[in-house]
Amino acid sequence: MIYSLQLYTVRGPLEADLPRTIKRVAQIGYTAVEPYNFVATADDLAVALTANNLTAPSGHAPLLRADQDQIFAAAQKLGITTVIDPHVDSGRWNTEKDIVATAQALNAAAAKGASYGIRVGYHNHEFELESRINGRSGLEVLADHLEPSVVLEVDTYWAAVGGEDPVKLLGRLGDRVKLIHIKDGPLTKEDKDQVAVGHGSVPIWDVIAAVPGLEVGVVELDDFNGDIFDAVTESFNYLKAGRT
Repeated sequence: MIYSLQLYTVRGPLEADLPRTIKRVAQIGYTAVEPYNFVATADDLAVALTANNLTAPSGHAPLLRADQDQIFAAAQKLGITTVIDPHVDSGRWNTEKDIVATAQALNAAAAKGASYGIRVGYHNHEFELESRINGRSGLEVLADHLEPSVVLEVDTYWAAVGGEDPVKLLGRLGDRVKLIHIKDGPLTKEDKDQVAVGHGSVPIWDVIAAVPGLEVGVVELDDFNGDIFDAVTESFNYLKAGRT
């Protein structure tokens, strides 16, 4: 398992100066990143990643709302082997019919991705867990209808905000989960409440241990009330120090 940084975390600095931001992420100690909406920045990002010996095993892109061929071609350029759709509108999680339609769309995207040698996945927010279909979360209903080739990247923080015990949820989802988002905070819906990993209410090490087949643990803060690089550095140091 490797630790990665979701580049959305440093989106402000990245948009201001991509090469410098990527260099700073590498200097902190990260060896991998997870790009977002990377079609537009693929050329510059590929140069910066190579220059700083960084890999991008996964990336976020709106597979169900944009040109999939463009996305997969850009992913190939960046060495991304798993493309994850990060958001399906909350209004699409209220009925089983809508959830099944999302699963079918992801399955179709996965079939196309396979022709590029790329795997497809889905990343949750809180509303997929708040959604209840016959007593089960919308995310679990989705998993029931996904082809085996489609993986889940569980955002463990938003799962907890959505009312689930993230450790138990990961246990139920089993081998479907190959990546997780590691973030921390007081479990509110306010992005700026999020804190460096290890400084909040999420049982980080129990969460990580709940996924024996975990490939990538992706550090992310949706926002932060302070210098984001302080939080990114503290998160990395906490994870690299290991469980104490």
